[in-house]
Amino acid sequence: MRIVRTWRGVVRSQDLEAYVEYVRETGIDEYRTTAGNLGAWILTRSLDEGRSEIVTVSLWVSLEAIRAFAGDDVGRAVFYPEDDRFLLERDRTVSHYELAG
Repeated sequence: MRIVRTWRGVVRSQDLEAYVEYVRETGIDEYRTTAGNLGAWILTRSLDEGRSEIVTVSLWVSLEAIRAFAGDDVGRAVFYPEDDRFLLERDRTVSHYELAG
């Protein structure tokens, strides 16, 4: 069974490029260096004037592998020191899906 983990947040559109780079250097790099991670991606889109959404998607071999990254509460989002500077909105939890195809 493969598990897909997703998280979303909202930033000022003017900060999107910088935040994407920050997420790449923190969360995405940490995902990719954790045993059991099969890949990680960042999705973005414009929401309205001045706001953009960012979604991280990662693929894992199991919930145990996710636990190695996120800790015992795999449903809790993981944040980094500079997130507060960028995020206007954030999901404090993540979603997990079984990869069906």
